[in-house]
Order: sequence, then C-alpha cells, then structure tokens
Amino acid sequence: MKQFDFFAGKQLSGKQVSRRQLLAGTAALGSVFAAAGLTGCGGTASAAAVRDIAFWHLLSGGDGIKMQAMISAANAANPGFKVHPTVLAWGPPYYTKLAMASAGGRPPELAIMHASRVPGYAPGGLIDPWDMSLLAEHGVTAESFAPRIWDKSQHDGQVFSIALDSHPFVMFYNTDVAGKAGVLASNGQLQVVTSPQDFLAMAREMQKVTQAHGLSFGYLGSGSQMWRLFYTLYKQHGADMELTPGQPMKVDRDAAVESLEFMASLFDDTVAAKSGDIGTGIAEFARGGSGMLFSGIWELPTFKKAELPVDAATIPTLYGTPASYADSHSFVLPRQLNVDDGKRRDVYKFVSDMLKGSLSWAEAGHIPAYQPIVQSQAYRELTPQVHYANAADIIAYDPEAWFSGSGSDWQTYFAENVQNVLLGRDKAADGWDAFVRRTNTLLSRPNPV
Repeated sequence: MKQFDFFAGKQLSGKQVSRRQLLAGTAALGSVFAAAGLTGCGGTASAAAVRDIAFWHLLSGGDGIKMQAMISAANAANPGFKVHPTVLAWGPPYYTKLAMASAGGRPPELAIMHASRVPGYAPGGLIDPWDMSLLAEHGVTAESFAPRIWDKSQHDGQVFSIALDSHPFVMFYNTDVAGKAGVLASNGQLQVVTSPQDFLAMAREMQKVTQAHGLSFGYLGSGSQMWRLFYTLYKQHGADMELTPGQPMKVDRDAAVESLEFMASLFDDTVAAKSGDIGTGIAEFARGGSGMLFSGIWELPTFKKAELPVDAATIPTLYGTPASYADSHSFVLPRQLNVDDGKRRDVYKFVSDMLKGSLSWAEAGHIPAYQPIVQSQAYRELTPQVHYANAADIIAYDPEAWFSGSGSDWQTYFAENVQNVLLGRDKAADGWDAFVRRTNTLLSRPNPV
C-alpha cells in the first residue's frame, strides 16, 4: 500500500517513513496548529502570544529596586507583553554596549539613557525618534512635561527621548544642626543666602555645632561630582557654554574661574574637609559630622533609612541667576533593523505606564517628569522632595556635544585638570585653561558613533 506524505502533498511511492521524516512532519504539523491558534490540552492561545520586551537600564542600588518594582507592576497590568530588564554598569561601559548593540543590529526594544547623552547618539542613527501620536493614545503629550525637560527631549525637530524624571544636584541639610546653629527661617527651612560670603558664614556657624565641618562634599576621583557643582555655579552667573564641532569652546572664562575659586575656598578643613571622596562625604553627613551636603537627590533614601533629621533645597543662588545642574533618566528607542510593530506598540504602553506610576520613583528622591504626578496632592505631601521640586524649572543640562553628558569621559577630563585646583595645588585659571585645551581637541574630532 502506498503511503501519503501529508507535508509534501505527495505519495511516498511505497517507501517507509523514516524517523527523521516523522519527527519533521510532526513539528511542521504542530506549527500549522499553532498558526491556527490551536493548542494542546491545558494550553492557551494567549499564553503563546505574550511578547517579550528587552529593556536595558543602568539603575542599581535603591534606584534599581524601585525600577524593578515599577516594571513588575507594569507587567502585571499588561498580560499581552512581558518586559525583561537587563542592568548594566553605570557610565562609559553602559553607553559603549548600547552603541555597539544598536550598530550591530541586536539592540533591546527599549533603553534608559541620560538626556544629556542623546546628542551623541541621535545624529548617528543609533536611536529612533518617538511617534508622539502613539504616546498620545495613552494620554501622554508634550504638555505632560515641564518646558525645560520637554525641550531637552528633542533633537533636530524630532523627539528622541521621553524623560522619566529630572535628578538635580541639591543641598541636603541636617535640621537639628541648622536649628542649633540659628540658621533656620521661621518656616523651619534653611535661611536664604544670596552670596558666596553669606554661604561660607552659614557653613561656619554649622561647624561650631558639629565641631567637624559645616559642609560635606566628597569629590576625589569623581569628575561627575566636581562637574555637577561647578556647572551649577557657572550657570548661576547667567553664563552659557557652547560646544560646536570644529570650533573652539565658547565660554565665559571669568565666570568659570570664579566658580572654581569659590569651590576651592570651601576646602579649608572648617567649611569642608580638604579632601575626600563621595563615600566619605556622605558618611560624614549621615553621622552628623556636618550640617550640609552637596549631592544628588538619589542619596535621599540613604538618609531616610538612617532616620536622619534631613531636609533639602536647591543649591543657593550665589551669583544672581537660579540654576541647578541636573540630568534626566529618559526612555529611548534603540534603532531596530526590522521594527516589530506589535512590540513597538507594547513599548509605548509600557512607557506610559511607567510615567503614570512614577510617584514611587519620586519616593526615591527623583522629580517625576510627568506633570500630573508632580501636581498631585500625593506628591505635595512628600518631604523633602517638594522643597526642591522647583529645580525642574531651573535645570541646567550639560552643553550639547557628542562627548558631553553624565558618565562621559569629558567629565573625567574635567577631574584631571581641576582636582589639583580644589586640592590647592594649582591656580583656578591654569586648571580651567588646561581643560579648555582638552575640550578643543575633542571639538576638532568627528563623532565616532
């Protein structure tokens, strides 16, 4: 009797069906059933339809825990997809891997990028622009963001990043120390100071209470830490900084030198310790060894956990123009060789859910970028977060260049030229001029990505 090959649609002319043919045929038949939406006993079509979304980010520690909780909540609310996060090391390793993945055609569907790093990636086609009409389907529009944050999301007229937050460099202060030093205002918050001299005087009053230092600010080995304070002070001069490829750096040299001179004046072993790294500075403040700390808002959970009597505010405006260095954790779409429309729509829904669930992100200290959260009563009840929420209106993002931004080598070059200024070994003008020369070398080179 002749046998019929169901899969080839022909007879086998009396030949026996081999084991390999049988297995291949069975697999093909299973594919036919799956395509038709049929499953075996106990299976469901919906389970097979769940789409996997790869998501890269660089958030660890307390931020990482918060992020995972937000991802889990979004996954639970959206049974049609599941977001799988991959956490990579902060700084150059992360951005290098993200660029290589996009260039090599194997990127994740979604990634976190600091807004300040977008100008180095958008021109080279490593990230795709966002379709705001798709986000609008989920109630997210340009009006959902503070003006400065929204402006930063764009490059050459297209939206390349959707900010989750802004995370400014702020001033924490110990309310017990400040109260004993007599520098609290009637509202229980720190007195307003408007000049470098007034700030130094306030710090010295706090030092009399702590018998150690008035201010903690660790900086050794951290270009990011040095740059955050410098750029805050520089922008408070009302000064701009332009980094145009092929042209020398445009900068207000006097404002830059004055900012560095003030920073160096802090490290006299009374106002602040002559030297110390970030960890040393945070530990000193946490144990009550100083009255104030300059640091990022991401340190707030540490002080809350330690039950420190802490409040916070934007860094005092010492040179006339309110300004606060900040960056934003932003969602970007790594360039896909072949866009899966279903997954791409899932990504838009996921991002909208993350924005709408960012009150929990605010609890970790960050200022949500999504304005309905900031304007909610629940956010207004968060202290000290509400006391520095105005930072979103005075954000000073890094000057745009392919080499600038959070965790960049440019900030490392800043440290190489400025650290000795803060240690009292070099003059501020000499350190600054050396940094300008290094920057001009970078400006003479093309964007490698």
